[in-house]
Amino acid sequence: MFQIPLLLLLSSASAAQLAGVILSDTATVGGEELVLNGMGLREKYFIDVYVGGLYLPSLTTDSSSAITQDTPKRLLMTFTYKQVTQDQLCESYMEGLANNVSDPGPIQERFEQLCGMLTDVVKGDEMILDYVPGSGTAISLNGAPIGTLEGADFMQALWSVYLGPRPPTGKFKRGLLGR
Repeated sequence: MFQIPLLLLLSSASAAQLAGVILSDTATVGGEELVLNGMGLREKYFIDVYVGGLYLPSLTTDSSSAITQDTPKRLLMTFTYKQVTQDQLCESYMEGLANNVSDPGPIQERFEQLCGMLTDVVKGDEMILDYVPGSGTAISLNGAPIGTLEGADFMQALWSVYLGPRPPTGKFKRGLLGR
């Protein structure tokens, strides 16, 4: 008799876990409830750097759709490595921009602004990129806002860094897309 309620409780848990990082199955961005589309582990030279989570209005395995839809969305990164410097973060973004956007010129300046907003991060830090149509991409670190960058074109370029043809790793991209 007690097994059924316990089973119901376990099946209604609302969290996902990867590499010791637990993410909620939902998030609210711009007043809209989003679902966790997928999680990926960003590794570099066999080192776990961060766990990323992609939140969208509805589930998709299509990277193009996840990038181009002008709807609220979230990219969340929980850092698992002892320290990632501002320079390393910036270098990664600039490399991702060059690798995934055919004409980065129009948005290069906003990526440079993003680099200026970033700071060193340490294990346990959480960086969130929230996009709201008409408002832009708000960046926060450990719950504190650090800036907003305007434009759907910027959001699409930023999401392309993670989901474009040359993401940090194919495994990371597949994880975000729930594959």
